[in-house]
Order: sequence, then structure tokens, then C-alpha cells
Amino acid sequence: MGTQIGGLLCDGLGDGVLVEPMEAGAFEMDVLRTASFGLLQGSRMRNTKTEFVSCPSCGRTLFDLQEVTAQIAERTGHLPGVAIAIMGCIVNGPGEMADADFGYVGGAPGKEVVRRGIPNEEACDALIELIKENGMWKDKEEEPAEEETPVAV
Repeated sequence: MGTQIGGLLCDGLGDGVLVEPMEAGAFEMDVLRTASFGLLQGSRMRNTKTEFVSCPSCGRTLFDLQEVTAQIAERTGHLPGVAIAIMGCIVNGPGEMADADFGYVGGAPGKEVVRRGIPNEEACDALIELIKENGMWKDKEEEPAEEETPVAV
């Protein structure tokens, strides 16, 4: 579905997505909604969540890129319309993150958040503070706990 619809949207041959299952109950509504908004986000037609850009990592990366990306996503994933790039090194990072609003680039050793020399243990907090300073931060909304519905047997 994504390769067929996504390509058309990226080529400007559509304004939206209507995804309907072929059979009733074939997909949950949440799956269809998530897929539809994902296609719109991927084709840059509508921003409904934080966009993360990350390099694939290489021998120049001197920190755990996957762990740091997961930490940043956990703390900033509720900011629709904000693009954050997480790069493993200063060599390719600035070019690869050119379209991002904020960037996190690993150094040797440590990380850089538009400022130099931030210790590893403080870098994620510095990124959050930078987003706040630029007026793009919103507090994360607490999701209400779902109550279990009794099932008749």
C-alpha cells in the first residue's frame, strides 16, 4: 500500500488518502488511521508527529546511535511538526540534517547540540532545553489508562 500510494503522493498526484479494507473487519481502525497519517507524513503533505532523521551509523560513530535515538524519540515524540536529526558524526551530519529544525551530532567523544562540548549525560536535556528556547516545546499529554471490559464466556 505504501509504495503504491506513497509514490503517487510524492509525485503530487493526490491530495489525501482514503484507505478502506476490502473486507469488513480486515483491519482495525487504528491500523488504517496510523497507515494513512504515516503516508501523509512521509510524503510531506501533513505533519501529525515528530519527524526523526538519523544516519545509518558507520565506523566514525563513537556512541550508541540507536540508544540515543530512542531516548530522544521517547522525550520528543509528542511534538508534531518538529524535525529532529540525530547524526553519528560531524563528517556527514550537517549535510544530512539540513532540513531538520534541530540537530544532535555525535562528536569525538560526546555529542553536539548546536553548542559544543556537552557531556554525554547532559546532551539529551540540552536538546530539550534548546527546543524550549525556540518556542517549539509542548508538555506531553498523559494518556488515560484503558479500563478492561469484561468478556462474556
